[in-house]
Amino acid sequence: MEIFKGLQPELVWSYFEEICKIPRPSKKEEKIAAWLMEFAKKHQLEARQDEAGNVLITKPATPGKEQTPGVVLQAHMDMVCEKNADTVHDFDKDPIKPYIDGEWVKAKGTTLGADDGIGIAAALAVLTDENIQHGPLECLFTVDEETGLTGAFALQPGFFQGKILLNLDSEDEGEIFIGCAGGIDTVIRLPYRKMVLPAHKFAVQVKVKGLQGGHSGDDINKGRGNAIKILNRFLWDLNERYGLLVASLEGGNLRNAIAREANAVIVFDEVLKENIRVDFNMYAAEMEEVWKITEPGLQLELESVDLPGEVLTQEFTNKLLNALYACPHGVFTMSYRMPGMVETSTNLAAVKFIENDTILITTSQRSDVDSEKMNIAHMVAAVFRLIGAEVEHGEGYPGWAPNPESAILKIAVESYKQLFGYEPVVRSIHAGLECGLFLEKYPGMDMISFGPTLRGVHSPDEKVDIETVGKWWKHLVDILERLTKEA
Repeated sequence: MEIFKGLQPELVWSYFEEICKIPRPSKKEEKIAAWLMEFAKKHQLEARQDEAGNVLITKPATPGKEQTPGVVLQAHMDMVCEKNADTVHDFDKDPIKPYIDGEWVKAKGTTLGADDGIGIAAALAVLTDENIQHGPLECLFTVDEETGLTGAFALQPGFFQGKILLNLDSEDEGEIFIGCAGGIDTVIRLPYRKMVLPAHKFAVQVKVKGLQGGHSGDDINKGRGNAIKILNRFLWDLNERYGLLVASLEGGNLRNAIAREANAVIVFDEVLKENIRVDFNMYAAEMEEVWKITEPGLQLELESVDLPGEVLTQEFTNKLLNALYACPHGVFTMSYRMPGMVETSTNLAAVKFIENDTILITTSQRSDVDSEKMNIAHMVAAVFRLIGAEVEHGEGYPGWAPNPESAILKIAVESYKQLFGYEPVVRSIHAGLECGLFLEKYPGMDMISFGPTLRGVHSPDEKVDIETVGKWWKHLVDILERLTKEA
């Protein structure tokens, strides 16, 4: 261990450092899966892989603790691959470059992958630390959690045997999660019409950048700006005043990340050059004022560019800008059952020009009420169907209904109180977890989710709080050891 030398717990950080070296984009987990299988072989542990690519590593109970209920430690192998525009990084080949910044561990220009690399590292540390007393142990590492929950969907009953599952994929130390929202993707394909550029025009590129972005579930209620929305608002205003033609409009990336950057190339009559510059300066000042609290890093840029060969027709430009303006984004309703909790939200995640003269618009919706999840998804669909778009909903995934009477929850709460002198917060999370799918495959499974403190997940600002990793580790170990004493 070089980068994290001296950090505690040493085993967890050493494994996390190794994990950072292994490329593991969603749907491309072959390298990390092979590394895990080799890890099991090296440590003489049983391991197997299912057809979906999920890996299960098992360890017998500590001698004398065989009657302890079996526990499954669960984390996902893939990571969100986001980078700053000026960062050169190939997520299929290049290692993540972590570094220590005061109380945090961050990555240079990219997502860190502590979501959920730190969960993998903790599970591996439990497997190899011979000082921990535990019952029969299974460590489940799933594929493609971030872009489709593919591994959890494909998991077959009987793949593991434990009746208690500890999900190691939460982001707030001191909080224990007992429920999560369900989710669905709504993808829009919009065939567009182009035309040859008229005479006496000029072109500018407008950019929005410097936003925090973040997780489209856990961060949706934190006042984060959406770069697509901020950009489109300006374009819509200009179009209302003067009329404009769009050559390109792109922003965002992943369905489960709030759009951090967006840009557009737009075309005007030459006589409007000065008007556009003045309007842009006024809009930039307005946005800096609007977002100064939650998005202090917001930057808007405008520069002249070469005239494009083709642009969208005026009719199609109008349709696109109107639909993006009307498309809902953000918190839709707060929960009346759990005050302070988001019930339903939607994320305008990405807009991209793709092949066959098509614009691809990616959105995602979440709710802990299934009918409301579908309601907001249908609302998004209706907006784009009004302009003739093709709309497709994904398969979706179920929420995880809270069980306040959970036996493992009571053990975890008592453990935390004894270790740290105060009670943890017990709540549901608006982000999606794989637990709802596990419960479908393994009815009666007793589950909680907990983890260290992460911030900026799903963005290059992702970071993990060093001190909380140590607290979370102590809590995890104590829960496992308490189970052996209650058997």
